[in-house]
Amino acid sequence: MADLTAPSRLHGQTSVAERAARVRFRRALALMAMTLVAPGSAQLVAGNQKIGRIALRIWLASLVVGGVVLLAVLLDRRIAFRLATNADLLLVLWAALLAGAIGWAALFIDAWRIGRPLSLRLQHRRAAVGLNGLLCFSVAGVMLFSAHLVSVHRDWVIAVFGDGEVTEAHDGRYNVLLLGGDSGAGRWGLRPDSMTVASIDADTGRTVLIGLPRNMASFPFEEGSVMADEFPDGFDCDGCYLNGVSTWAEDHTDLFGDSKTPGVDATVMAIEGITGLEINYWAMVNLSGFKQLVDAVGGVTVNVREAIPVGGLGDDVTGYIDPGTQKLNGFEALWFARAREGSDDYSRMARQKCVMNAMLQQLSPETVLRNFEDLTKASSEMFSTNLPASEASRFIDLALKARDQKMSTLSLVPPLVNTGDPDVDLIHDKVAEAIDRAEGDAPPAKKRKKNPDSVTGGSIGSLSEGYAANQADDLGQAC
Repeated sequence: MADLTAPSRLHGQTSVAERAARVRFRRALALMAMTLVAPGSAQLVAGNQKIGRIALRIWLASLVVGGVVLLAVLLDRRIAFRLATNADLLLVLWAALLAGAIGWAALFIDAWRIGRPLSLRLQHRRAAVGLNGLLCFSVAGVMLFSAHLVSVHRDWVIAVFGDGEVTEAHDGRYNVLLLGGDSGAGRWGLRPDSMTVASIDADTGRTVLIGLPRNMASFPFEEGSVMADEFPDGFDCDGCYLNGVSTWAEDHTDLFGDSKTPGVDATVMAIEGITGLEINYWAMVNLSGFKQLVDAVGGVTVNVREAIPVGGLGDDVTGYIDPGTQKLNGFEALWFARAREGSDDYSRMARQKCVMNAMLQQLSPETVLRNFEDLTKASSEMFSTNLPASEASRFIDLALKARDQKMSTLSLVPPLVNTGDPDVDLIHDKVAEAIDRAEGDAPPAKKRKKNPDSVTGGSIGSLSEGYAANQADDLGQAC
């Protein structure tokens, strides 16, 4: 007789084999998931326990360090800026991310091995290989890309920040000289063409912008400086203006010892003599590269009060920036800040301050993160400073505080100042008054009657009555 129990035995054996295959597949998947959540745990359970313990300890230590850093940053955001501008720490982080990417990928491959892929059914084996490859390349890819960003940022820190000495605040304020460098044919290097002192409250970040015209003449240098010795009666030579100080110094570098920036050093001596302020640091922006910065952050929105020509003054006018609230790209923003056709230097200075204020208000940490790589590339090509990297966190924090406050301006231009023969005592008094008003130690300036419809060269005001953005307790309102 036939054995009637054979089919049922065969069916039972098939069911057992199916269940065993599913168990092996689930085990392989579990080992991968363990490696994703806690690298080294798969090896600790089913592989080389020594490697598993080392990997798991490194992972737990990384979590602890990350948690401590996150907590510290939440308590004091300056810590984040300090960490982000430490080139040595960034190098360590870059190396750790590279090692982590390689090590984690190796753990995934080992987890696939100890999952015994040859014991899996073909469809399970294919699924395991695909999933393991996806996890391996995804995790390693994220870490390698993070290492790339850290490397880019570190290169930016090294390229941008200088090796100047750390200086303390003067009377509770940091005074930073902002220079717009103008390079072109027939010129020696970058000539400071736009000069502004940002006087920043060391606690609150409340900022006063003090603008100096490039055509100021017959001004004194800081007492005791090299330039004061050379020009004891002021910079009164024929055709000598403030923006020519740098060129003169570059032609007489022997007077400045081993300085790498004699032109900037001489300009600082001039600014200190004119304003009576002690300059802590300087920063120079290459205006020809300014458009890269604006493009890197997605543009800047400004109030264009009348059509601003693109070109002019010896070149053809190729177009206009239309009036109204406009989001300008880098090319347009550069012309808005620099155009002189149908305008004058002092109206242009007012527009430049409006651009500075707009950039400060609109350049948020979120914008920086979204455009990080483009921003670091643009700024390293267009920006130089003697601010040491160790001080960067302080000024980033002050800049964030300044975003929530009014920005004041004082420009040393007509009708307040005769740029051809400036009254230095008057300038010192006006600078002190502007700072006192910003700190709340003096009453607000008397409002001069201005016709809000009076616009010259894109700025409210005129040469005879002055421009609103050049002298304002609230720059945002004046723009």
